[in-house]
Amino acid sequence: MKYFDIPSPCYVLEEDKFKHNLDILNLVRSASKAKILLALKGYAFWRSFDIARDYLDGCCASGIYEALLAFEEFGGREVQKDICVFSPAYKDCEIDLLLPIATHIIFNSFAQWQKFKDKIKIKNKQLDSLGLCKIEVGLRVNPLYSEVEPPIYNPCIPGSRLGIVPSEFQRGLEEFGLEGIDGLHFHTHCEQNSDALKRTLEHFKKHFGDYISKMKWINFGGGHHITRIDYDVDKLICILKDFKNSYSDVDIFLEPGEAVGWQSGFLIGEVVDIIYNEMNVAILDVSAAAHMPDCLEMPYRPNVKKISINDINGDELIEEDKGIGVGKYIYRFGGPTCLAGDVIGEYSFDTPLNIGDRILFEDMMHYTIVKNNTFNGVPLPSLGTIRDEKFVLLKSFEYMDYKNRN
Repeated sequence: MKYFDIPSPCYVLEEDKFKHNLDILNLVRSASKAKILLALKGYAFWRSFDIARDYLDGCCASGIYEALLAFEEFGGREVQKDICVFSPAYKDCEIDLLLPIATHIIFNSFAQWQKFKDKIKIKNKQLDSLGLCKIEVGLRVNPLYSEVEPPIYNPCIPGSRLGIVPSEFQRGLEEFGLEGIDGLHFHTHCEQNSDALKRTLEHFKKHFGDYISKMKWINFGGGHHITRIDYDVDKLICILKDFKNSYSDVDIFLEPGEAVGWQSGFLIGEVVDIIYNEMNVAILDVSAAAHMPDCLEMPYRPNVKKISINDINGDELIEEDKGIGVGKYIYRFGGPTCLAGDVIGEYSFDTPLNIGDRILFEDMMHYTIVKNNTFNGVPLPSLGTIRDEKFVLLKSFEYMDYKNRN
């Protein structure tokens, strides 16, 4: 496979790396007996779900379209897969669409649960008559503890809209009770190791421990960076086993999204022009604003490789970024949009960058794709995969894809 054979720009899944992640997640499942769901908010490359469904227990969705995608491409209760849905608030029309497909619906308040519980009861009677698993209901709680930085990603900051705080939980409990509630859900992590989960569980137990044994399941949420090379998988398994030993009849759910797609693919682009303004600025056909918005939102600087053609024998020459200001040749990478801040970062190399060279941005299969857009009418990158060391083009986007978004 040659990188110059890939159309530019293009997101590319590396299936061997993807399967490696799934092997790690499956190890956790097998050793701990926890259920692991694919979080579509972090990884929604559904063309790979035929691989993932052999390893995972289902999907979790944050909205109706994610739930529908999970049902269509991963499968639901008919094939023994879970579709677990959480939203800060549901409309009537959304609940009506979720009832036929969701296996678990998690509410963000007692009021929302009360609003929709009768609809769920009616649907469950129908499912029961067909011999199918009924919809299980959960409440998202806020244990008032999270180690996430920056605050935009922290669901436990003061005034957060996510999860029922302990005082409000007590009010809801006194007014409505927990009859009909099957599980509790907390989500307080983002790209964190298992030690953060251990500390978080203490706060969860402090505020909600009296109700754990009354539940069918506890959902530990996502943000567990299980497939990262320095993640302590053994500690995670011990944490999950200890919890199961304390609450033997309670199932555990984990919802990693980023961990599923972590380091499993790249975005490749092309150098379209190089200008000078106090430094060399490379204009690419990929955009931070349109194609990698998480780079600006997080913010973070993706790892990069430069790919050029050897003028003598035509071989591809691959050079990794040397770091900011380290290499002899320094470039600022910018996108093609009108946003002045459409800048990916500064990179340096030992050899000069040329128009037509390819730039490979590592680790672009999670969050990046689900957040991309067509700002300025810039085309979306194509989608492809590397299978058995061969590139396979899966989809290209055209003008009508842009037009039909509006």
